[in-house]
Amino acid sequence: MIASTERGQRGINRVLAKLEHSINTGNYYEAHQMYRTLYFRYIAQRKYFECMDLLYSGALRLVRNAQEPSAADLGLLIVDTLEKSGHRTNIELWIERLSALIENLSPTTVERETLINRCIKWSGEVSGHNLGHPSLHKRIARLLWSEGNTEQARHHVLLCRDGNMCGRFLVKISEKKSYTSEVDLIIVQAVLQQLCLKDRKTAEETFTTYIRQHPDIKRKAAPYKEILLNFIYFLFLCIDINRSATFRSLCDLYKPSLDRDPSFQKYLVKIGVLFFDINPSPPSSGANMMGGMFGDLFSRLFQGFDDDDENNELLQERGHGDGSHISHELD
Repeated sequence: MIASTERGQRGINRVLAKLEHSINTGNYYEAHQMYRTLYFRYIAQRKYFECMDLLYSGALRLVRNAQEPSAADLGLLIVDTLEKSGHRTNIELWIERLSALIENLSPTTVERETLINRCIKWSGEVSGHNLGHPSLHKRIARLLWSEGNTEQARHHVLLCRDGNMCGRFLVKISEKKSYTSEVDLIIVQAVLQQLCLKDRKTAEETFTTYIRQHPDIKRKAAPYKEILLNFIYFLFLCIDINRSATFRSLCDLYKPSLDRDPSFQKYLVKIGVLFFDINPSPPSSGANMMGGMFGDLFSRLFQGFDDDDENNELLQERGHGDGSHISHELD
């Protein structure tokens, strides 16, 4: 056994020597193949940490020499090694390292998106955050925003569990990418999505930051000029007091305004399940209004709903959108 281990180490040392020669002579294709060879040998010997350290240093060396596709490939091998190792230690270290590697890859590197998705999947599995570790989402959101990829950046910022950052980010989107008439739709959609992830704390932080920092919102506390901002204010109160009848009435009262975005109804169905134990009616078979990552995410969240024919309870008094007359139900 000892002799076999020694032979294995001598073999690794020979490959390492060839690797250094390839790097020094600019033969980066051969160097990439040497890294892959060492990966298989380290994995066979279960030297996971040595393997990951080697691959990380190698990826950075390849990036510095403009070999981004090869560097991304080594990044994928790092994630593969992390998965094989079964260890849950040093999660933050490897999130930091993988994020740094991703940040060194240009957006034109085809393999970068695959690496991002693999990193998110791994970080979710080892951290308990099913949709990926918030720290990783935060780093990726900042990177994509700096590259001008606003829509993809938004997907990640909504999962970073940092309401202050998310609110400020949405203000920038509203100012640069949206119509003035959509100042309320942007924050309402974000808050409803965060509530669908049962992240009430971040949702309220996002809402508070947005309304305080957006220059076009005339009031910083309820009641607001924008009707849907009042809806969100009352929705948080409904969640706090856990009254399903009030929630149903609130949704019914604000339905004309909520209908401005067809996706809101689907979010509210999920919120009714999560916070008020309301069994929903089957979701409609219409087109999915949510694209990209959140389209897939919420499609999964909305699967498995049971039929429910229970009618919504109505308010005895109806107003025209400011919701002030139902505040007595929320005391």
